[in-house]
Amino acid sequence: MSQKAYITPSVLKWARETARMTEETAAAKIPVPVEKLREWEAGSSQPTIKQAQILAKAYRRPFAIFFLPDIPLDFQPIQDFRRPGSKPLTTSSIFIIREIQQKQSWISDFFKENKEKKLSFVGKYSIKDDPQLVASDILNTLKVTPAKYDTDPIKEWIKTAELNGIFISRTSFIHSRLKIDPDELKGFAIADPYAPFVFINSDDWNAAQLFTLVHELAHIWIAKTGISNEIIPEKTAQFRIHPVEKFCNEVAANALMPKELFLDFDSKLFTDLKKTYQIAKQFGVSLLALLIRAHTLGILSDMEYQKFRIQAETEFRDYLKKEEEKKTKQRKKKNGPSYYLLQLNRNGRLFTQTVLDSFRGGLIEPTLASHLLNVQVNKFSKLESYLY
Repeated sequence: MSQKAYITPSVLKWARETARMTEETAAAKIPVPVEKLREWEAGSSQPTIKQAQILAKAYRRPFAIFFLPDIPLDFQPIQDFRRPGSKPLTTSSIFIIREIQQKQSWISDFFKENKEKKLSFVGKYSIKDDPQLVASDILNTLKVTPAKYDTDPIKEWIKTAELNGIFISRTSFIHSRLKIDPDELKGFAIADPYAPFVFINSDDWNAAQLFTLVHELAHIWIAKTGISNEIIPEKTAQFRIHPVEKFCNEVAANALMPKELFLDFDSKLFTDLKKTYQIAKQFGVSLLALLIRAHTLGILSDMEYQKFRIQAETEFRDYLKKEEEKKTKQRKKKNGPSYYLLQLNRNGRLFTQTVLDSFRGGLIEPTLASHLLNVQVNKFSKLESYLY
């Protein structure tokens, strides 16, 4: 007979609920009838050790946590700045937020213990400041020149952000069966003075990812940790945008599309969407973001903006259709990116390098390094090969 696991029922229930997992989904992981799972959570019966281990893995919690006498203190939910009525955060979003919180907490404590200096730009400004001033400071600090990129704009921004001590994570999945919906979670920032962290959902298209990244950097510059909204022009929104989101959108727009570069534009330019698209590509932004910026700066009237926006949205729907066809073909080929490259992007290059250096310097144990990077110790060399 299998050995019983005398877990704490309330902790088992807490683990499921904080994973945003229904009783039906959790029971199916084992599998057992839902009534059996309810018995375990009520304490009228106990799972076997193997069953409890399966649940620990499903909830992404250490197995030992089930045996604590009381519900443990957990990471506090980060503030949700998204618009009213946004999709509720589901299991995949909760898991990636928790994962980034764990990584960020470790690296921040590690830097404090090693007497690293605080980063001066974290919390340097507030939403009472001029968004253009904050945007200029971001550009000056990171040494980015908008519209004059040497490589892919988002890669350039990520590289320079990491060079300045900002940790960047990009992924769209927890595992193959648990994807992160970009309509649910586009990005979030943890504004810590020792180890600021930004997450970007890589399932979004590149131009949207770049705007999200710079938007999240604005969160760091004003020290506002939180989950971000989608790009919505305030004039056309059917609801009040959170002041922090409005401010960070303005900062991102000023940083990616500085006013002085728009002053010579003529509204007639926007009648040719192909030319307009080339300009948007040069700035690394979407056609819609470019139109919003031109409208905000008074280059486009309300009527012109609405007209061109409808055209741009039609073009964008066609683009999304083509992109989905590409993804479908890639899935059929089943030859996606390397596991190690995916983990490198998920952990971020700066975080990966910091953990590997600490491990090789004997500052952290192999088990911890493996847990932080989600890669077996004997495979570190393969992971490291993708760093270069």
